[in-house]
Amino acid sequence: MSKIKKTLMSLGLLLALTPLAAQERSDTTYTFRFVPGRDMFYSPWKGNETELMRMEACVAEWKERILKGAIPVYVEGWCSSKQTKKENLAMAKIRSNRVKSELIVRQGLREDCFITKNHTTDGDYVTVSLKVPVEDTAKAEEAKAEERRIAAEKAKAEAARRAEEARIAAERAAEERRLAAEKAEAERIAREEEAGRAQEVANDSKPKATKKPEDYHFALRSNLLRWATLTPDLGVEWRVNPKWGILVDGSWTSWTWQDKDRRYALWEVTPEVRYYMGKEKRGYLGAMYKAGHFNYKLSDMGKLGDLMGGGLTGGYQLRLNNALSLDFSVALGCLHVDYEQYEVIEGVRVRAGKVTKNWWGPIDAGVTLVWKMF
Repeated sequence: MSKIKKTLMSLGLLLALTPLAAQERSDTTYTFRFVPGRDMFYSPWKGNETELMRMEACVAEWKERILKGAIPVYVEGWCSSKQTKKENLAMAKIRSNRVKSELIVRQGLREDCFITKNHTTDGDYVTVSLKVPVEDTAKAEEAKAEERRIAAEKAKAEAARRAEEARIAAERAAEERRLAAEKAEAERIAREEEAGRAQEVANDSKPKATKKPEDYHFALRSNLLRWATLTPDLGVEWRVNPKWGILVDGSWTSWTWQDKDRRYALWEVTPEVRYYMGKEKRGYLGAMYKAGHFNYKLSDMGKLGDLMGGGLTGGYQLRLNNALSLDFSVALGCLHVDYEQYEVIEGVRVRAGKVTKNWWGPIDAGVTLVWKMF
């Protein structure tokens, strides 16, 4: 009889506890790892970013009840990498606050939503737990399973769509390559045919006895006669076309000797326009202008003044090779000179008179090296 009573009491107690079991809470726990000895919360480290996303999703789901205080958020910090228990406890506290800050900033929770506890053993991490009612958890899991199923179907459909797009793109690219190859082959054949026709024309044409006139070009010039008198000279020529050319030559020198009692100084600028004649365009006629300044003291009397004039030029260019030629030239015309005569007495230049002259005759000559640049 006593055994029957005990059995009935056990059954009654089990039935009484069944509703309570249905109200028990299940733990939803998230773990965040920290670098030993450091308190910074690195979200990309040790899977923290994934865990943070999972925790935010759960908090967002129960946020309303968390803010009302119905579901507390348990935060526990752990640290065992410091030297003393005090240091470990301080580090664990900072780490817990780091994790809570993420939820406060990202989800809008408050400090009173958390129940915090820190430990000085077992490693370097922080755990966050939400005790959600079992029945609510089951519903949430069902909803999440449905969401996952729908997401999986969408992902499958998206993958199929992308695969179809990739197949169409591959077919289009293959067709474009085929068309490009056909176009390149057609262009190659056309070039070969054109080259063949050009070669036939070249073979049929007879070589000419005379050389082709000079093409348009730009050349540097240097009068060797000037250099022979220790007067550096440099110029340029632009052949506008085979018949016409534009030149500018310039000279400059400055010499003193015998304790500056003797002097030879000069600068000149000579622009010129030429007309080339003949089949090879070697001979020419032209017009030139000259301006300059001089200071000569080759004896007891010195001359200091300016010169200006112009005239007609003529000459011939002797070709040395494809790039070099010698230009033999002479100019006839008028040269106007104004200069002062002076003597140097005890290092002081003393004026001895002024002279003005006009010279008719040869005013320039040159044996010039011409370098055709292009």
